[in-house]
Amino acid sequence: MKNLPVSFPGALGSELQARLSLPESGEPRACALFAHCFTCSKDLKPAVNISRALTDRGFAVLRFDFTGLGESEGDFADTDFSSNVEDLLAAARYMEEEWHAPSILVGHSLGGAAAIQAAARLPQVRAVATIASPFDPEHVKGLFQDSLGEIQEEGDARVRIAGRSFTIRRDFLEDLAAGNMEEILRELRRPLLIFHSPVDQVVGIDNAGRIYQAARHPKSFVSLEDADHLLLRENDSLYVGSVLAAWASRYLPEAGGEAATGEEGTAAMNDDHRIRVTTGAKGYRTRISARSHDLRADEPTSLGGDDTGPTPYELLAGALGSCTTITLRMYADRKGWPLEDVEVHLNHSKEKRRPRDPDADPRTDHFKREVVLHGPLDPEQKERLLQIADRCPVHRSLETGVKVSTRLKENGAGESDQ
Repeated sequence: MKNLPVSFPGALGSELQARLSLPESGEPRACALFAHCFTCSKDLKPAVNISRALTDRGFAVLRFDFTGLGESEGDFADTDFSSNVEDLLAAARYMEEEWHAPSILVGHSLGGAAAIQAAARLPQVRAVATIASPFDPEHVKGLFQDSLGEIQEEGDARVRIAGRSFTIRRDFLEDLAAGNMEEILRELRRPLLIFHSPVDQVVGIDNAGRIYQAARHPKSFVSLEDADHLLLRENDSLYVGSVLAAWASRYLPEAGGEAATGEEGTAAMNDDHRIRVTTGAKGYRTRISARSHDLRADEPTSLGGDDTGPTPYELLAGALGSCTTITLRMYADRKGWPLEDVEVHLNHSKEKRRPRDPDADPRTDHFKREVVLHGPLDPEQKERLLQIADRCPVHRSLETGVKVSTRLKENGAGESDQ
């Protein structure tokens, strides 16, 4: 796999260091965001192995160090479980703004609990996987049980975890107790995959059972047999990555159709939608998913947007232009003509007109299209290609008019309680 070092600001303003792992060739089919275990790092060998197994199967993976850990800036003593969740959200925003939004959230141990809570706030995430994760974030207090009294009385204490020393503050303990994991799982509405070893000595197998019971379908459980909590045996972590890739594929777009989904409490999509468009609560940044492809749209800053992508009308012009060039390419190939390259330049405007119907819209849309043909074509060939440009399917749809039917789809209708 190819590893790119990247960084982004975390929840507390510190610069967080990350690795973006990519397949050796081709475009990734989807992106996964990985949350490491408590006090671990993105470079823990099992995390690297899981990333490798995913990239070998066409996924991209971003794994990062939480604030104050690994190579990331900041003081670990200032963090808590909530800030870990916010760091995950910051990582997801970075991926969406700079590359592609994550489709899969994966978390190891306490990182799994953080992934579940983050996924509830990330509508673009299609599925979630946990590895050796506690049902209750407070479970982590068992790692420094002997120091709990000192932390409560003094406000903080130095504790040793996995041979390293960390400062744990009273605020950290109070924050662990703040969340309602059962309610979050019940309302998650995402496919959930739970990996856990029945002999895990750090986070017992009963945690997996409680997560499974609280979550709604579709949900799956994979036993890791005799694996240790950290998956230090290479075969264990590679197995997790390979099973995760196969499982996640069910919930990702495929050529020719939409992915299965868990949003309606089922494992299959009954509609024949091919395009999904989502605009968030703030601003106009918009994500467009077309099968396995992600696009984005926005508005210019002059209209209150962030200008992170083309406007809807620019995308419409792009659809007309791409349909034109593809149609000309197909026609020239069939004729055996020496068309080397074709460009289309477009400009969209609204023009006033005098409609016969006084109630009609007095403006009409006008796309000005210029075709540039490269190659040793004779005048007759060029003229014929110009005629063919008017026959591209998108051109015909725009000229004849398009019927749009709209209905309201209830969110969460028909869900079961399991």
